[in-house]
Formats: sequence, C-alpha cells, structure tokens
Amino acid sequence: MALFVLAYLAGVLTIASPCIWPILPFALARADGPFRRTALPMLLGLALAFGAAASLAAIAGGWAVEASRYGRAGALLLMTLVGLSLLWPGLAARLTAPVVAAGSRLADWSGTRWPSGTPASLALGVATGLLWAPCAGPVLGLILTGAALGGPRIETSLLLLTYGLGAATSLAAGLLLGRRLLAAVGGWVRWGERLRPALGGAVLAAVATIWLGLDASLLTRWSAAGTIRIEQGLVDGLGSGRDLAGPGSPAQAAADPMEAGPFGALLGAGPWLNAQPLRAEDLRGKVVLVNFWTYSCINCLRVLPHVRTWAERYRHQGLVVVGVHTPEFAFEKDVGNVSRAAATLGVGYPVAIDNDFAVWRGFGNQAWPAIYIFGADGRLRHRVLGEGGYERSDEVLRQLLADAGAAPPAAAAGPVVGEGTQAAADARDLHSGETYVGYAQASNFASPGGIWEDAPNRYRPLAALPLDRWSLTGTWTVGREFATLDDPSGRIAYRFHARDLHLVLAPSAPGRPVRFRVRLDGAAPGADHGTDVDADGWGRVDSPRLYQLVRQAERVADRTFEIEFLDAGVRAYAFTFG
Repeated sequence: MALFVLAYLAGVLTIASPCIWPILPFALARADGPFRRTALPMLLGLALAFGAAASLAAIAGGWAVEASRYGRAGALLLMTLVGLSLLWPGLAARLTAPVVAAGSRLADWSGTRWPSGTPASLALGVATGLLWAPCAGPVLGLILTGAALGGPRIETSLLLLTYGLGAATSLAAGLLLGRRLLAAVGGWVRWGERLRPALGGAVLAAVATIWLGLDASLLTRWSAAGTIRIEQGLVDGLGSGRDLAGPGSPAQAAADPMEAGPFGALLGAGPWLNAQPLRAEDLRGKVVLVNFWTYSCINCLRVLPHVRTWAERYRHQGLVVVGVHTPEFAFEKDVGNVSRAAATLGVGYPVAIDNDFAVWRGFGNQAWPAIYIFGADGRLRHRVLGEGGYERSDEVLRQLLADAGAAPPAAAAGPVVGEGTQAAADARDLHSGETYVGYAQASNFASPGGIWEDAPNRYRPLAALPLDRWSLTGTWTVGREFATLDDPSGRIAYRFHARDLHLVLAPSAPGRPVRFRVRLDGAAPGADHGTDVDADGWGRVDSPRLYQLVRQAERVADRTFEIEFLDAGVRAYAFTFG
C-alpha cells in the first residue's frame, strides 16, 4: 500500500516539475467549460493513457515501443490541428476537398467552441496522455525498475495509473483555480475571444517542443532538484514502515531476522568473493550495511568510495559491510569478470554473487545502487536508493554503532573524493541522461531509417546531430542488449552536455581487443580525454566494462562525441554521463 501512496504523491509533485509544462496548454484549454463534463474527463483520459502507454513500455517488447511511437505521432498531429483551429477558426473550411468534412467537424469541435461533452474531453485527455513523458524521479524509477525486473504484473499498471492520477489531481487543482480567476475578471474583457488564440499559440508551441524532443532533453535540465529531494524523502519516510516490497521484505522477517527475510536470502547466496560464505554468526549482533551494485553501472561506481570508507573506518567498531553484485548485463554474470572488477575497484569486503536476483527479491530491492543499514538487533533502520544521502547514512551508522555499545570516532567521516569513474558527477552540468544502445531500451536514435532489430544493417550518420541524439555508422547488428559491429570499421556519435561521457563496451571474445579512437567536435580530445583514452583519443576495448572516454577539464559545453572502432566485433551497450 505504501508504494501506491508514494506513486500518487509523486504524481501530485509533477506539477512542480518542468517536465509537465508541455501538456499544460492542452489542460488549460479545458478550463472554460463545466469541470465535470470537460476538465475531469480530460484528466481521467490523461491518467488512463499514460498508465497504459507506460505499462507497455515498461513490460513489453519492441513492438510496444513502436506502437507507442505511432500513437504519439497521431496525438501530436491531432494537437497540431487543434492548435491551428484555435488560432484560425476558419482554417478547416479552407482545407482541401478530401478533408473538408473532417476538418469542419474539427473546427466545430475545437475552434470556435470547445466541446462540453464527456466523450470528446476524454478523447482529448487520451491524446494528451500519449504525449506526456514525466521526469523519472526516485518513485517512478522504483516502479519502472520493478516492472523491468519482475515482468508483466497488474500491480505495475495500477502503480503507473496511480502516478498518472496523482498528476491529474494537481492539474485539476490548477484548473479549478484558473477558472475562478477567469470568473473574477470575466466582466472586464471578452476573455473567450482573447484567450482562444493565446491558447492556440501555446498548444502549437507545446507540440513543437514535443516534436523536437525538447520535452525530454531541455526541460529535464530544468527539472527541480527540490522535487527529487521531496520524493526521496517520501521514499525514506514511508520506507521506514518496510512495506514497500511486499512479501519477503524486512517487515515480513521471522522473529530471528537471521533465519528468514532479507538475511535469510543473503546468507543463502553464493558464490562469494573476498570471503568464505557468511553465516548467521558472522552478522548476529553486528551493525550491517548491504550495498547492491553491479560493476558497469556508473551510479554504483560513484557510491563505492563512500562504502569503502565506511567499511574501513568503522570495522573495528563492529560494522560489517557486504556487497551484493546483481548483474544488469549478461557479461556481469561471469564471476571471473566480477572478481577482476572488484579487485580493480578496490572492493575488499565480502561480495555475494546474486546472478539469479534471489537476494534482490529477498530484500524487495528496486534500484542500482541501493544501501540497506541494519541495527545490531537485525532490524532495517535506513535505506537509500540511488546516489546521495551520504552524510545521513554516516550519521545513522554512527548512532547504530553507539547503540550497540561501540565507540565510533567522535567526528563524522569527512568529504570522500573518488577518482576516475568513481568521482562524483558534476550535477550542475549533467544534462544528458543514460542511453541504451540495444533496441529493448534504446531511445533518441537519429540514424536515417531507425534501428533494424537483430539483423545486420548499414547505418548512415546525420550531418549534424541534435542535442541528446546518437547515431551509428557502418554495418551493425543491433540486438536487445547491445549492438555488434560487423565491419572492420564503424563509428558511434553522440551530441551531449555533461562533464563526463562513459560507454559500456565489450570485445567480441576474450583475448581479442578492439582498437578505437575518440574525437570531440572532430578533433582529438586533448585535455578532455577520459581515463581510458589518451590525449590523442586512442584506446582499446580489452574487457567487458564501463569505459570513461571524456572528462571535460574546464568549461562544460555541448559537444559532439565520436568513437571510431578499427576492428570488428565490438559490442556497445549503454552511454552514461557524469
């Protein structure tokens, strides 16, 4: 139940986020009619359409994504016609003969007078819902991650619908307030005539914003950090009741927390790195920190310096730190790969290999990375999903150790500075988001003709990439999880805005490295090269992992990144930024 409350409250909070701005003109266009017959059906249609489209995208395959694209294009076309008709009511009458009848009906429907009927308002809401792509804050991230891992479930659709209803609630409050303001000044001017062209212009501007993809890139840059903080506070607050995960969560543990629940799943895991399999005796009476991670996840890597610091700083006071490595990509299931990565990353505490997600499910976990802190009594006392909250976690650790009779250091751990891929992100200039290359989750692909699924295709680049778009050049086979280069030479380009650019890459086979060269705006990166590239841009893919290819040394600006591979067989998985 708590997760449904979270989903609803997070939806309500979207009114404070710029991600909802593009659909506001469509909603405001319903403000002048009876609320029950115009605005309310439109808002319900919005929530239903968003819940249905997001459910398909979260739990279905590529066919659902394609269907969503066509539905989105149709909705954009409808909204364009609505906006034009608002600006020029006589436009429909001047349309060419084959569409005169339909255009006239559209003009009657949306031009001179908006319909007061419930069916028309519901249809408009459905079209609006197909266009809405909210910012994925912590709560929406919980829902979508659970959907991706848990497969098709009615709970996922209900949660997404609840999120949409929350957004509809806040929009409804805004519409009611807007109508009262209009009523208060209704005698001053003929608002109906003056408002209609203004709304038409706003609708067309919103449509243009969505057509150009600015709703997902530009507006995401402005997304209020305060909204994200409030969502995380809701997660932490309601999560303290430990009912987010349902059966198998800490709240369902037996009287002895070491025998069932999350600890039962943890102690039943294996194999283990850096230690013999842990036993209940190793954890009983100890403060325990469990960190879920996977070694090619940039967010997980940036958390590691803090976890290592706690493990070293508090181990003599009784803190036990345990890593749970739950893979995202297939190559992360290879224990040898994980072992080498752990050594390279300085992970010396025990790590459970969770290839079958058994520990993940036992904890009811929802995200990479995630930190769970248990008191000496075995009860969950603190949880953090994603990055951040380090000072609060340190405070919780010190308090729990003191409660257990230990004497933690008098001062809290100071600032922790990571190196290379483990350095904290430059949040101020982090405007580009994670982008997958495999078609199952691919987005923002710009090469002409789109992606060919599971088939070799010769891709051509664009002359100039828009911001936050990427392209392929050469013959590639794009699979669900990654794209494979079939030619001896091929390129990937990305127009981005962030200090760091990373790309998860793998050679086609062990012992067969792939040479590559990186360019920024057509030139060698120089001082802006990443840790896996030299100043001239040269590097090689020698193992499956995350590669840091760009770190801008001074001012961060929009840049065009290009990587050219000089050998066939490389696999490209996902871009991440920092």
